Amino acid sequence: MQKTQAVASLGQQRLLLPAWVKAALSANDRLKVYLTVLQSASTHASHPNRDVPDLSKEIAAAGLSTPWLHDLAAVAHRSKGQRTMDRRNFIRLTAGGGIGAVAGSTAGCSQQMPMGAIAAWNGPGPETDIRRWMLGYAILAPHSHNLQSWLVDLHNPDEILLRCDLTRLLPEVDPTSRQIMMSHGTFLELLDIAARERGLRAEIELFPQGPFGPSTLGPRPVARVRLWADPTVRKDPLFAQILQRRTNRSAYDLGRAVPADAWEAMKQAVNPNPLHFGFVGTTQPDTLKQHREIAAEAWRIELTTPRTIMESYRVLRVGSAEIDQYRDGLFVLDWMPVLMSKVGLFDRSKAPAPDDYATTSQIDDFNAKLASTPGFLWMVTEGNDRVTQVNAGRAYARVQLAATAFGVSLQPLQQALQEYPEQAKPHAEIRSLLDAPQPSHTVQMWARAGFAPPIGPSPRRGVDAQLIRA
Repeated sequence: MQKTQAVASLGQQRLLLPAWVKAALSANDRLKVYLTVLQSASTHASHPNRDVPDLSKEIAAAGLSTPWLHDLAAVAHRSKGQRTMDRRNFIRLTAGGGIGAVAGSTAGCSQQMPMGAIAAWNGPGPETDIRRWMLGYAILAPHSHNLQSWLVDLHNPDEILLRCDLTRLLPEVDPTSRQIMMSHGTFLELLDIAARERGLRAEIELFPQGPFGPSTLGPRPVARVRLWADPTVRKDPLFAQILQRRTNRSAYDLGRAVPADAWEAMKQAVNPNPLHFGFVGTTQPDTLKQHREIAAEAWRIELTTPRTIMESYRVLRVGSAEIDQYRDGLFVLDWMPVLMSKVGLFDRSKAPAPDDYATTSQIDDFNAKLASTPGFLWMVTEGNDRVTQVNAGRAYARVQLAATAFGVSLQPLQQALQEYPEQAKPHAEIRSLLDAPQPSHTVQMWARAGFAPPIGPSPRRGVDAQLIRA
């Protein structure tokens, strides 16, 4: 009779608790290695030209003496568009290796976006209040970290009062709330375009009770919008792109340059907002390289600065259930992090170490996306007051809609533009590269541009969630 059986037969199971804890911890370590191997295999299948990380130390530390684990990632590949690995080794990993033991905990690891979370992208239905119909388009505007920090007051007829939800800010990465103000500008621009579609003129008065100071926001309104019918109002052709607009963070097609007429359309779209629009494409490879290097370093800094990555973690929604619950923020639907979250291995309560695979794999992935980028654009303003920030957001909304009309994808690269101390070097480098000396000039927007496979929309909370009820 084994020791454990003997102890159990004596009714002293509590004596086995230390052994059970030790066994559980060992199993946890092994599961972490298995999941890391699967993640590495998935990454290698998608990016076969990258080096496969050496996981021998992690495998040995978990007490695993399985030679096939070392080779599993290296032989993973894509077949007919699907990630594939050696069938026998996959069976070993998922069944004999122990992942099957947690299968009961992974029910609901859906990779599908909940339909309710993206219902707003179908466009608003019939509304008795035309303002709600307009808001149905305005809430589809891009917003930093997808926070949707818009609060709307409809109590006065023929008027929309826009305030900022002060509980939805980014004090670590956006300490002066410059990006938040730009995000209110994107909202106002889509609202204006929607009003024109219905023959209404939207008179937008920014900061009717006075602008915020340079460092903090407050409860005063960001804008008052008065509406009236005006037969001279012309519809804006960019309206047709609102429901199609996406922020595409995928790899782009390096072999397909952004055409000159697309750049020109984006340049013209910023009008009448007073700012400088610039871009660089594949005809300037040395300048492209400089953009990529600055963006890569700024991204590394944000990922390895604990307080900034934790700010992103706090608004990260993992899996369809969380996405459906919150309908905002950043989101992950890939099965691996969803699985790791389900089994308690994705700890969002603390920042990963700079050399953790969770960090290094994201850095490598982003660097690969930068390397695939055939163009960058930027927008520079003179000054940086709150009105200028809002108007820069309005201009960017128009630029992205114009890009959408040409099938061009954009992804803002705000990291190097952020005003926290760790970003000082990239911040200075991008200003120097774009000839935007402070304090006279501010780089309000910097984005990668190119062609990418289509993606789905991001979650939206809906019009009712943005309304002030009291």
